[in-house]
Amino acid sequence: MQPEFFAYYRVSTNRQGVSGLGLEAQRNSVRNFRSLNPGNLLGEFTEIESGRKSDRPQLKEALQSCREHGATLLIAKLDRLARNVHVISGLLESDVKFVAIDMPNADRFMLHVYAAMAEEEGRRISERTKAALKAAKARGVQLGKNGSVLGQVRSREADERAKRIGPKIMQMKKSDGMSFREIAAQLNELGMKTEKGAVWHPTTVYRAYNRYQALYV
Repeated sequence: MQPEFFAYYRVSTNRQGVSGLGLEAQRNSVRNFRSLNPGNLLGEFTEIESGRKSDRPQLKEALQSCREHGATLLIAKLDRLARNVHVISGLLESDVKFVAIDMPNADRFMLHVYAAMAEEEGRRISERTKAALKAAKARGVQLGKNGSVLGQVRSREADERAKRIGPKIMQMKKSDGMSFREIAAQLNELGMKTEKGAVWHPTTVYRAYNRYQALYV
């Protein structure tokens, strides 16, 4: 008898939910996983919610469905599940078997570590954004008028950064079997810097890897 699966996806905005932006990449990850691990996909659950929020009605339904069928929950990317340690911890403590496809061999400790890293990165991004908006307001910038444009510019810049470094990280991860920590060390040994001129850390490698996968894989 083949194993049975339910898939859980998360997008951050209604626009992403309607357009499929980010959602199709997650579905592709699930399809690729199932091509190597045959089984029956019984259903899919899509959450439209910020990664930092812990209220996940679709996740609760997905977990309940897994319990009823004895199925495994498939999550395309750990950071698509949440940037919230509480959500990850709750899933680890549940009686449902799940697979984070981007790190299928990660143990409980590593999943906690990556959840904590993602949450901390989210907090830092929020702090930097607030500081930048405060500085812009002090300069007389009309935030409501320029905020969406600024966000689009930053998103395009991040996509370009991922396009440049992504193939190398992908090769080191997929072909050489290196961990994100090992990749960070290797990039630093090669004298490669992040776009901000800083050294690489597992968090920045993980983020660049995921962004490249979502855009180009």
